[in-house]
Amino acid sequence: MTAREAIITVLDFESTGTARGHPDEPWQIGMVAIEGGRVSGRFYESYLRVASDRPFNPYAPGRHAELREVLAGAPAVAELWSVWKPWIEDRPLAAHNVGTERKFLQRAAPMHRLGPWIDTLKLARRIRPELEGHSLAEVVAALGLEERTRQLCPGRDWHDALFDAFASALILEHCLGLSGWEEVSIQALAAGR
Repeated sequence: MTAREAIITVLDFESTGTARGHPDEPWQIGMVAIEGGRVSGRFYESYLRVASDRPFNPYAPGRHAELREVLAGAPAVAELWSVWKPWIEDRPLAAHNVGTERKFLQRAAPMHRLGPWIDTLKLARRIRPELEGHSLAEVVAALGLEERTRQLCPGRDWHDALFDAFASALILEHCLGLSGWEEVSIQALAAGR
């Protein structure tokens, strides 16, 4: 199956960062579906429970400080697995620099084999090696995708999980639309080729 024929879930987590005595944990998830090589418009998002007394790393990005009460009452990751399962299980997954997303999903579903994983950071470095930086915002700007990201996610901004998931999905859509990528396989994308 080519990547253009697959249904791919592009996801992003926002997290607390590590703080003394507390591991990194997610506080928001966003997921976006790519179908037929295009961002489909189907998405999922949720805040995730973080205890109200749990410290955040002071350098953790996002608007978590204004959401502390909301996060304390949000569902726990374990409560959401049945909702996440159709988005994640038996489906290629993508993210910009997949390490964080892979870590949190492995914690949430340790008995499940997830992926293959497609890293839009690796793809961006391949298609635009001349860029000084390859952060999500830099790549989206270089590819002229910021306006479309803002249209798909009005009122949101960087370090919002849904906004960042749409941004990553648009990078993948851009790559899949390139000449010569018509027959690229999921395995080739996962390998960064």
